[in-house]
Amino acid sequence: MSKQEIPSFEEARHIILNSVTKLGAERVELLEALGRVLAEDVVAPWNLPRFDNSAMDGYAVRAEDCVAGRALPVIDSVSAGGRAAKAVTPGTAIKIMTGAPVPNGCDSVVPIEHVKAIERRITATESVVLGQHIRLAGEDVREGETILAAGRLVRPYEINMLASCGREHVEVVRRPRVAIVVTGDELIELGQTPGPEQIVDSNAYSLYAAIKELGAVPVMIGIARDNLASHREKLKEGLKADVLITSAGVSVGEYDLVREVLAEMGVKIVFWRVKVKPGKSMAFGMKEGKPVFALPGNPVSSMLTFAEFAAPALLKLMGHREMVRPLFPAVLQSDLRKKKGQTALVRVKLECIQGRYTAWSAGKQDTGLVRTMMEANAVAVLPADRESFAAGEEVQVHLLGGAL
Repeated sequence: MSKQEIPSFEEARHIILNSVTKLGAERVELLEALGRVLAEDVVAPWNLPRFDNSAMDGYAVRAEDCVAGRALPVIDSVSAGGRAAKAVTPGTAIKIMTGAPVPNGCDSVVPIEHVKAIERRITATESVVLGQHIRLAGEDVREGETILAAGRLVRPYEINMLASCGREHVEVVRRPRVAIVVTGDELIELGQTPGPEQIVDSNAYSLYAAIKELGAVPVMIGIARDNLASHREKLKEGLKADVLITSAGVSVGEYDLVREVLAEMGVKIVFWRVKVKPGKSMAFGMKEGKPVFALPGNPVSSMLTFAEFAAPALLKLMGHREMVRPLFPAVLQSDLRKKKGQTALVRVKLECIQGRYTAWSAGKQDTGLVRTMMEANAVAVLPADRESFAAGEEVQVHLLGGAL
């Protein structure tokens, strides 16, 4: 694609994802692996369960002894963490707790609620199936089996398996440090009182939260003022991170200096502008393998372009296999219009009614109206080749925020 060509929404995302590669690995403590992607195969060091054990509180027996009306003497008991001193011999039973190793000679466990107990003798009140309520060694995992492959996302379930295998540490894909630079003389820091024509910087905080929500490491660089010296200082610092994200200063105004300074610092601008609304003026570049996203300054444009373009790239850097939010159909509840030739990202309220998703506009779609962003729980992605969409027709939507 030449510098003059403006990519479509889909082309821009494709270019970005083809430009970034997964980061290297690091060794972390087990609980630090939550939400991360494994960078190693994990092999089971032993069987799981490690030994045959009872799945119920009850009695260890031989199934053939549990015939109607036959009473079995209870000759021993065993609890979890212990071991029976005796074996189950023909015509006997041993009291057993959940998780306890089954005694020698036992081939079935009768739940405590399925026996009639008188003194130290029990009689089964229901039929007993051979092997019932016994968890066999290795029936879940076999020693030497690859139980988790590199590339797998570590959830609480994987944490359980890793702990069961005695893993205190695990290799995971490194989390990128993502620098955030916002620009503009009108901005003041959070905590200061705005004067006339001043606004409190909010984009840096929403970007910080969005980056952290993904599992990456946000780094606040600060505000670049509307002069070359300040831009050079902040962007130079930002380029020390794995990823640089800027907000504002990327349009065509006199004080929009981001692209100029990035080019001066050796960032190759891959594209500037995208056929999408909001977010048309965003730019994407690379420097020595590091992605650089120059996002618009309007709050909604900043948040949506991050979600649609930067977030998938960060997920790929962290080794995730699923990087793009899945689209699914929803029925429009009101007419929508857009400009032909560009994809529209419309904030909508999504509900499920009688098994079908329905979508209402979340309100005015002006890119400075953050309230509409808060009211929305999804985005309708309206294709570039159409101008109007009627109430009652299906459009493609994806959810906003949270995990994929």
